[in-house]
Amino acid sequence: MTDELIIYLNGKFVRESQARISVFDQGVLFGDGVFEGIRVYAGRIFKCAEHVDRFFSSAKAIMLDLGLSRGEVTEVIAETCNCNDITDGYVRLVATRGIGDLGLLPHNQLPPTLFCIAGRLSLYDPAIYETGMPIITASQRRTNPTVIDPQIKSLNYLNNILAKIEAVRSGVPEALMLTEDGIVAECTGENVFIVKEGTLLTPPCHVGILNGITRQTIIQLAANLGMRLQEKEFTLFNVYSADECFLTGTAAEIVPVSSVDGREIGSIRPGPVTRQLTAAFREQTRTSGLPVSEG
Repeated sequence: MTDELIIYLNGKFVRESQARISVFDQGVLFGDGVFEGIRVYAGRIFKCAEHVDRFFSSAKAIMLDLGLSRGEVTEVIAETCNCNDITDGYVRLVATRGIGDLGLLPHNQLPPTLFCIAGRLSLYDPAIYETGMPIITASQRRTNPTVIDPQIKSLNYLNNILAKIEAVRSGVPEALMLTEDGIVAECTGENVFIVKEGTLLTPPCHVGILNGITRQTIIQLAANLGMRLQEKEFTLFNVYSADECFLTGTAAEIVPVSSVDGREIGSIRPGPVTRQLTAAFREQTRTSGLPVSEG
């Protein structure tokens, strides 16, 4: 194996130094495309079918014909992992509308650009998972679903990036984003959960959030464990007064939050509910998923 990653690009596997796309690609010019982030644990692609389904749903929402079947896309993911000897890592799957011109919409139906990267990713300092992460509330508001629905996992992430910049400039790793009405939505790359008196609360999708695969997994695990959970709207007051708060995402997994805007959350971090769900999540990642060799 070379030091270079092997990238799937439009039907071929090439070294990363040879993986190039046109400056006229619609994804480069306009952010016109969709993507997925997927985890691999112990040689298994976690929630592969769910990620592929969401990839196709996002493409359908922007009227992008991927030109491949779900089975073929699954094979691309698995083979990219195999080519890079990835048994524990992160996969980025991307599709754009393809090579067009300088106009907003190509005149003809274009073959899409499709590429897949499999590598390793460490998003946050491991100590954060034991001590908790301080976060702020961004002044940047979450995109309204009537503008661009955040349930579409599109390449246009500038809304999230501006909030992330605000967080980093404030000296913390993440930022909580609110709707225009001041309702808690999500963080720049993770969904948010709070715990109050034993009940889990998480914002519903209609407020303008990505329905994260890890979010869905936690909701199911909470049900399996007999926990009370509500998908309902809440405000910063509920976050500040929560007993626990944690974030979920494919890359981040489950991250306890220690403080929000300088308000300490709970007295024990991670809290008991967060710890229980983290243990259940880790067990599931060890025992489920599509074997890379079967993709």
